[in-house]
Amino acid sequence: MHKLLTNDQSKKMMVLGNEAIARGALEAGLAFAATYPGTPSSEISLNFFQISQESDLYFEYSANEKVAMEMAAAAANSGVRSMAIMKHVGLNVAADALMTLAYVGVKAGLVVLTADDPFMFSSQNEQDNRYYAKLGGLPMLEPSSVEEAKEMVGQALGISEQLQVPVLFRTTTRINHSTAPVDLKPLNIGKPEGKFDKDPMNYVTVPAISRRLHVKLLEKLEKAKELSETSPFNFIEGTGKWGIICSGVSYNYVSDAVKDLGIGDKTRILRIGFSNPLPEQKIKAFLKDCDQVLVAEEGEPFLEEAVKAFAQEEALTLKIKGKDKDLFSRLYEFNPAIARQAMANFFGIPYTPPAIADTSDVPEIPNRPPNLCAGCSHRATFYAVKKAAVGRNTIYPTDIGCYTLGFLPPLSMADFLICMGSSVGTAGAFSKVTGDKVISFIGDSTFFHSGIPGLASAVFNNHNFTLVILDNGTTAMTGHQPNPGVQMDDWKLDGYGRVSIENVVRSLGVQHVTVIKPLKINKSIDAIKEAIDYQGVSVIISEEVCVLFAKGLERVKKRKSFRVTDRCKNHQDCVKELGCPAFYMADDRPAIDPVMCVGCAVCAQICPENAISPVKDKA
Repeated sequence: MHKLLTNDQSKKMMVLGNEAIARGALEAGLAFAATYPGTPSSEISLNFFQISQESDLYFEYSANEKVAMEMAAAAANSGVRSMAIMKHVGLNVAADALMTLAYVGVKAGLVVLTADDPFMFSSQNEQDNRYYAKLGGLPMLEPSSVEEAKEMVGQALGISEQLQVPVLFRTTTRINHSTAPVDLKPLNIGKPEGKFDKDPMNYVTVPAISRRLHVKLLEKLEKAKELSETSPFNFIEGTGKWGIICSGVSYNYVSDAVKDLGIGDKTRILRIGFSNPLPEQKIKAFLKDCDQVLVAEEGEPFLEEAVKAFAQEEALTLKIKGKDKDLFSRLYEFNPAIARQAMANFFGIPYTPPAIADTSDVPEIPNRPPNLCAGCSHRATFYAVKKAAVGRNTIYPTDIGCYTLGFLPPLSMADFLICMGSSVGTAGAFSKVTGDKVISFIGDSTFFHSGIPGLASAVFNNHNFTLVILDNGTTAMTGHQPNPGVQMDDWKLDGYGRVSIENVVRSLGVQHVTVIKPLKINKSIDAIKEAIDYQGVSVIISEEVCVLFAKGLERVKKRKSFRVTDRCKNHQDCVKELGCPAFYMADDRPAIDPVMCVGCAVCAQICPENAISPVKDKA
């Protein structure tokens, strides 16, 4: 039984923040959930996926976040409590549906979880999705701890149902990936069985209907303001004249800093958890009781700008600051040290940071940049493409996934990336405005997510580039989730279909389609040369299961690891051209770590002396 399905409420359970959110939603009657996986939200989806195999919960990995949002919207408007889960940039994809869903509203609770990623641990930007709530006129809640996240997500479903609008639930990496003990309440998993009552005059958003629905949305927003004013998630601590307004995980840093600086008798804190619409009257009253106010919030000055506007409306002249070169930055995550220093600077408190330990006698820790795994088929594909394109001026647009790491030397096979699916769209423009050969890369999951429209456009507009689809049989970077091209028999699950990438590509009108097995280097190079010589849109589908995922598949046979023999003349092609982490230098000569080596044999194929061979059996 999945651990989150336990009904034993006699003791606390130690859980990851994402597990706490999943459990809280199940306690609150969640019955339907859809997602496209994205860190730092991925574990919520994984838990729902596993739990759906053992309960009535309906869960699906959708092709992209927009589809997940549309699925949840339809379920919620059929009376089923629902949830759409995604990372912050995923909400960009889903925003088209969400902005109009705000007008249409919902019948049952619908929570849209957006997991923001300050410091960009696993993202291409660190946008602040609080602005989506303001843009859409939607309620938004922000937890400050793992325990609160569990309780708050259930409240979010209730608020959504009460106001009949989706509710944004904004987390950040520090909440999603922290661990804490939580109290358990009885499980109340709903059944994904609903009834849709036809009402086209409220559900079909032609202009005449939408004009009227916008009026309704603003009325709901007024009701949300009343809830925000009295919400227990917006509370005040302390009685001093120095004010601090904060939200999210910043509240924890501020609370600790107040104690560390010894200013508890001088300071009052307004913690904002119901952050859109803001509790205007509560904030104004708080400002009137303060001599000066510091706003502590990660990301953009969302709270700060509103607080300053409220102060101006009340003709208040107290000092209000937040984002400032001597205070809080708009960049990256905060931490306790940042909070202490900013608060000391703002309130004029003498403060000397703890001395940094002297580490001059400690050897420098070597850099450990991210790298493609030993035996990763993407490395073989990149190598083959590079060899096939020798002598050409090339541009390599790439995409979001493990293969993005191909931009690192020695492969250096990425020149441009902005978002999911951009490898296909940008390739078309590069082919039109430059004289270079354009070879773009996209993964199987990303192809289904947002690569198909770009490819259709390329065929229609007669672009001239080669698209390499890296099909490793899973959504690897976010933790091996399925996608529409995955064979679910490998997961020992039935009831799923499967979409053939090759059939999709051919059906879009691509005339030159080649399927390669990238671990067969020479054959792959020959096939790639033909594809890049083709005038027009050509597609190469590079098929080889993810090496990590393969370890869990019984159908995949374990290969022997390889070793460097005495025939080696120390050309170091294996090291300098592949960069496989299984290699290391021993006495200035290449060697292979047999524990890391998975036996892909790519290095053996490119060695000019045939000096790399399988390790003999111990017997």
